[in-house]
Amino acid sequence: MSRDRYERIKRVLDVTVAALVLVLAAPVMAATALAIALTMGRPVLFRQSRPGLHGELFELVKFRSMRAEGDPLSPLHDARRMTRLGRWLRATSLDELPSLWNVLRGDMSLVGPRPLLPQYVPRYTAEQFRRHEVRPGVTGLQQVRGRNALAWEERFVLDVWYVEHRSLLLDLRILAWTVVTVLRRDGITAPGSATAHEYRGVPVPDRTREPAR
Repeated sequence: MSRDRYERIKRVLDVTVAALVLVLAAPVMAATALAIALTMGRPVLFRQSRPGLHGELFELVKFRSMRAEGDPLSPLHDARRMTRLGRWLRATSLDELPSLWNVLRGDMSLVGPRPLLPQYVPRYTAEQFRRHEVRPGVTGLQQVRGRNALAWEERFVLDVWYVEHRSLLLDLRILAWTVVTVLRRDGITAPGSATAHEYRGVPVPDRTREPAR
């Protein structure tokens, strides 16, 4: 199958599945929004700029899982800002449901590299930036291979591998693996973190040190 035909079929699949899930999950989303409003207040949605296809920014939409930074009862540290409801939403991936609107808009795909923070982009190597050759995904290869439990270097290797080997069969397999991953609740957080560790870029060798003899 040609790459262009694959992209067209994938887009049709994205729109069809995203629209269907949004309709079927509407009662769940309404209940989730109400629970967030009652426990964390408003807004119930988390909105943040993320780099997408070719690194262009778009507004990612998810359900909130943390108290606002300005909450006087909530220190800025993620572990303290995360609520019990927020942990459950992340564990079940229900916080991702609003991102299906991003799929309908064309900002995202069902399957692709996860959209990361804009400040990470200048830290990428040229090889790592290849993850932006495709639309970011609600789920992806790294999500089903370890998620936040993986080291950053492993995640980028998986992202670029997906870019180079993407196909409808691989996408369908990743979607199936995603169901298993969500049910097992694997890799929700990085070791020692409430969410994920910050990506600080590829370590630069210390050239001031005397080389080993």
